[in-house]
Amino acid sequence: VIEHASRRIRVLGVTPHPTAAWVGQAARNLVMDLEDTGGKVKYLIRDRDDKYPALFDAILADAGVKVVLSGVQVPRMNAIMERWVRTCRRELLDRTLIWNQRHLLHALREYERFYNLHRPHQGIANLRPLKPLPRTDHRPEPTRPAEHPPARPPRWCPSRIRARRLSCPDGILGRYRVPASSGSAFALE
Repeated sequence: VIEHASRRIRVLGVTPHPTAAWVGQAARNLVMDLEDTGGKVKYLIRDRDDKYPALFDAILADAGVKVVLSGVQVPRMNAIMERWVRTCRRELLDRTLIWNQRHLLHALREYERFYNLHRPHQGIANLRPLKPLPRTDHRPEPTRPAEHPPARPPRWCPSRIRARRLSCPDGILGRYRVPASSGSAFALE
């Protein structure tokens, strides 16, 4: 689930075979999560898949969320979620070998945390979906010491580091042995 305004992601779970009971439980988990965080949601956009039973819509309606169905074969109607799925595949799933369902859920939870807390979002002025929480104690903010002036560069700064000669001991280069006495050398810059 993604919030359109902030682009905050909530991973509700993973299953290889979503059933009506599993989707209903995911809806209950979403409602409880929204109540815990104090989120105010008016609408939920979903596609017309058969895996969403009437129970799914009823659970959300009891929580005061109106379910809006996307148009038939109109992926642009839910473009923000489609974009997140593509981002998740490109940044996580295409680069990770997933062992089982538990490992997939763990990887998605870690990616959710990264996506919500650290990853900047270009569409919303490089902001992150979750801002740091305000301080609950009423102590004054810690003061920072005065900035020190920048250190002066050293008086002598070599513009170029001279190359040095290294001899190649036998065996380091395998079959391409270079005797140290032949005058051949490596240059470091």
